[in-house]
Amino acid sequence: MSQKIHNPSLVVNARALRTYQTDEERHLWYEFLCRLPIRFKRQKIIGNYIVDFCCSSKKLVIELDGSQHYEEEGAAHDRERDSYLTAMGYNVLRYSDKEVNANFKGVCEDIWNHLFSEEE
Repeated sequence: MSQKIHNPSLVVNARALRTYQTDEERHLWYEFLCRLPIRFKRQKIIGNYIVDFCCSSKKLVIELDGSQHYEEEGAAHDRERDSYLTAMGYNVLRYSDKEVNANFKGVCEDIWNHLFSEEE
């Protein structure tokens, strides 16, 4: 039985999210992730979810959380999503938009450490 990689009905939404990135997503992408020696994809569809950033070769997902993620409904959705992604073998890193703005260097160092300090 083949495993469903992504929900094709989410393609239009994923494209729109790539076009209309948040300021924090744009900053992390252009100032760090797209410059790394490994490939990341923006707004990647995994199953029924669209993740902010994904490095398939390292099975790493990066999510940037705005205020809606701290309301109960958003937090419950995030727990469900993280559980699914973990079951698929992904490690999920979450950073708040505030953290990206206030401590960009620290966020980048943490991502770097997860990518390259835990060599398999």
